[in-house]
Amino acid sequence: MRILLLSSLLISFVLWLMPASAFEIEQHKTFPATEGGESLRIISNSDIDIFSPLVEAFQRKYPSVSVDYTVVSSTELMTALQTEGKAFDIAISSAMDLQVKLANDGFTQPYNSPQEILLPDWARWRNHVFAFTQEPASIVYSKSAFEGLDIPTSRQSLISILRNNSERFTDKVGTYDIRESGLGFLFATQDARTSDTFWRLNEVMGSLQAKLYCCSADMISDITSGELAVAYNVLGSYAQAKAAKDPNIGILELEDFTTLMLRSAVIPTTAENPAVAGDFIDHLITASWSEEGAGYYPYPKLNRERVSQKLSLRTIRLGPGLLVYLDTLKRTRFLEEWKSAIIQP
Repeated sequence: MRILLLSSLLISFVLWLMPASAFEIEQHKTFPATEGGESLRIISNSDIDIFSPLVEAFQRKYPSVSVDYTVVSSTELMTALQTEGKAFDIAISSAMDLQVKLANDGFTQPYNSPQEILLPDWARWRNHVFAFTQEPASIVYSKSAFEGLDIPTSRQSLISILRNNSERFTDKVGTYDIRESGLGFLFATQDARTSDTFWRLNEVMGSLQAKLYCCSADMISDITSGELAVAYNVLGSYAQAKAAKDPNIGILELEDFTTLMLRSAVIPTTAENPAVAGDFIDHLITASWSEEGAGYYPYPKLNRERVSQKLSLRTIRLGPGLLVYLDTLKRTRFLEEWKSAIIQP
């Protein structure tokens, strides 16, 4: 009996020592209020250095609101909200399908934004999911690595260049590990629905021993260091920010198609301050879809007119169609086909 009691006490002590958050946090920052008052807790997969201007502009409007900003991966965001029920006022993610899933499965609450009129139909869903960016899935390359070669203008021409210069590009190609990256999985499934070229490109990248990554930032960093020559489906906003500082980084504008991802925001059902969360969503919408955010909006300013006029731009629409590949059987089949193409002996 004494042994059982000691065991029970030991288990309780171990549980007490365990961290309250089981989901993995990548970055964290507190933006203190200048006047004191309310707080806003944000969970996001947008890096702090990119997103900070939006937070700081919001606090200029609402100086009494402090902002607690936590950066996680898109899959960890799902763990925090769907599995662990953590209390956050806003969830921001580039994985559109997972955001729609949160809303569809009852983990978000509706918000009737007075700024919603600014949004196209494809940039909102059921007053639950609100888009505030249009970001291209880009192909980023090292200009020095392509010296003497034609610059690809389509996926087919990229395939030809990689295949015909295998010695130059072996171990020098990077893309997402879609088993771990929610955004990578979204881009891959959308590319596969758009063109069979996606599978041929993956087979070529696999034959070159492609390196697999969790995040755009890591791929771009390895382009800068020379570890990679080309990276497929990198977030355009990250790539453009880096290319502005590094003249060796190039971004391909392909003629066949460019997928546009919509970064979006939702208000979780666990939100403790949904009113301020609504104010922040209004802020995001006006910053992205009007001229108000011209001075502080950190993402590419792509508008609905450009999307409608340029046929090669393919916007992923918010809606239940994004849930197709989240079906367990379809997801498993897709991942198996992807692994056989990209992971080669």
